Amino acid sequence: MDTVTVVPARWPLQAPTPLPPSCLGTADILKSSLIIFVMGGPGCGKETKCKNMATKYGFCHVGLGQLLWQKAQQGTRRGQKIHDVMLQGLLVPTVRDPSDHMLSCPDSRGFLIDGFPRELRQAKEFEHIAGQAPNLIIVFHCSMETMVQRVLHRGQVECRASDCKLAICQRLDMHYTLCEPTLILAEAAPENIFAKCCSVIKSLQ
Repeated sequence: MDTVTVVPARWPLQAPTPLPPSCLGTADILKSSLIIFVMGGPGCGKETKCKNMATKYGFCHVGLGQLLWQKAQQGTRRGQKIHDVMLQGLLVPTVRDPSDHMLSCPDSRGFLIDGFPRELRQAKEFEHIAGQAPNLIIVFHCSMETMVQRVLHRGQVECRASDCKLAICQRLDMHYTLCEPTLILAEAAPENIFAKCCSVIKSLQ
């Protein structure tokens, strides 16, 4: 059964430090927007729920997996590196990609950042660039068997070489290693997950 956990952004972040000149514009543009991290293993439903919430609330959906997949297809040196890392199911070192995409939607009421951060270091680096921590963290969780089946199906439909079983198992292993200590599971019927997300977002507005 799919489950969803809504938690406040309370990881032990470092004390604020002065932003470098290259980040000042980013922090100024994003300071008045809601920032929501949406986390969970591959195939848990993050992208679908984010698209629905983005449509309902006029938010910008920043899907890290989709951004990286697009870059991996560009044929550049970095794209090839991303492709190779994704094919192995390993963590792609990236923080700039989400923030750069956010800057392309400066008038958005809020940002749903899907699949990011993957680890605490990325969260700290993002806060440094954006000038603020997220307002909320939503964590989705479902069984490993379900996630494997969903991602394998996606790989067949979208012809993604990185959605092979070996890479999926590696990604799931990394997800649980990095994120499991933060998960607090609360069972909910699938049809109630979206409603719960909406109720939390509404309370922030």
